[in-house]
Amino acid sequence: MQPATTGSLGLDLAAAVTTTLMTSRPAKVPTGVYGPIKINGQTYGGLLLGRSSVTIMGLFVLPGVIDADYTGELQIMVHTPFPPVTIEKGQRIAQLIPLPQVTKGMPALDSHPRSQRGFGSSGLALLTMDLHSRPKKKIKLTYGSDTIELLGLLDTGADTSIVSPEKWPIWHWPQTF
Repeated sequence: MQPATTGSLGLDLAAAVTTTLMTSRPAKVPTGVYGPIKINGQTYGGLLLGRSSVTIMGLFVLPGVIDADYTGELQIMVHTPFPPVTIEKGQRIAQLIPLPQVTKGMPALDSHPRSQRGFGSSGLALLTMDLHSRPKKKIKLTYGSDTIELLGLLDTGADTSIVSPEKWPIWHWPQTF
């Protein structure tokens, strides 16, 4: 694992074995590199990203986080929409962007170190939000001469607004605007 140039932010990772992707399903490619990631004596985590040179060839590296306490082999999760694709042994396909562990010292959900466990070993990440506590506003939607009033949820971050089918006057309003 080393930077490609003196100005590189990432450390290049290469395939440890020749791998042929025969389907479009994600696959793990071993690197032969083991954690923890040490740079100048300091332990780092990192963000694993694809190299642009392989993306243009139709090979996509799925981004991942390598934790500072991971001690197993770093593996690169890849997929291609256009199989078959062969990754040659020694081919640099990913880069690891080293990141300091800014969460050090914070209480953890699991007091055991990650060690060699990876790919979902710390459980599912679920985001739950009480939508009843989000700001709402009464809105009016008008189409032609008809108007309906709804209670809208504000600032959801979505680029689309969805109206419940029970509230939509389907008899003569279009499904999309």
